[in-house]
Amino acid sequence: MTLNMHQCIGRSHILMITFDTLRYDVACEQLRLGNTPNLARVLPENTWQKCHSPASFTYAAHVAFFAGFLPTPATPGRHERLFALKFSGSETTGTNTFTFDTPDIVSGLANEGYRTICIGGVGFFKKQNPLSHQLPGLFQESFWDESLGVTCRDSTRNQVDLACQLLNDHQQEKPIFMFINISALHQPNYFYLDNAQGDSLATHAAALRYVDSELGRLFTAFEQERDTLMILTSDHGTCYGEEGYTGHRIGHEQVWTVPYAVNYRKKTSE
Repeated sequence: MTLNMHQCIGRSHILMITFDTLRYDVACEQLRLGNTPNLARVLPENTWQKCHSPASFTYAAHVAFFAGFLPTPATPGRHERLFALKFSGSETTGTNTFTFDTPDIVSGLANEGYRTICIGGVGFFKKQNPLSHQLPGLFQESFWDESLGVTCRDSTRNQVDLACQLLNDHQQEKPIFMFINISALHQPNYFYLDNAQGDSLATHAAALRYVDSELGRLFTAFEQERDTLMILTSDHGTCYGEEGYTGHRIGHEQVWTVPYAVNYRKKTSE
């Protein structure tokens, strides 16, 4: 889907969701089975794009994302980026790319008049030590507590509740850049499947079904408020025993390959 960012920036909200650790194969299978209807409603042509992440774990991937390096289509070629930071010699900055003369796209969007909000999820957003302050510290407003984290069974519901409240209370004319790091898919996720004794592909899929069940009201809230650019992506996948590997921060196909989607949603009629 080709979008001209010069026509989006400044007039539309931006909702960026990273589904932390979501595998491409699981996302596609659950979509095919009809188990993620809320995502299906906002995905272009009802499909995930197969992409490669710029990194194999959360911190590195998000540093790249906030520098304008979102996942790259898993096909050969030079793929034009949505956003870029100005530097000479960039081969993926094109006529549709919005470029910022800032160190990251978050401060760049703030300079363009956006209210920037981070709703954290996994440990790199906890703001409990210097490292976990780095990513949320890019934003004007950032939120995290244990109810949004990986050990909370209701984390996505709590994240969406907070997002909808912030959007509902927003009285300013300026647009919002809201970033949400969904934590539910990250281990531990066994508690999303009855009687599961540990994390597995099945519990990963169950976690995605739970996440989808909470997202519908978030998408509707944004669509009722203003035109919205939606960026939906995993930051990396994870392994559940493939070739003996478990987890991520490794160079495995299941880790590098991620689901990705960008869509421009028009405000719904009054």
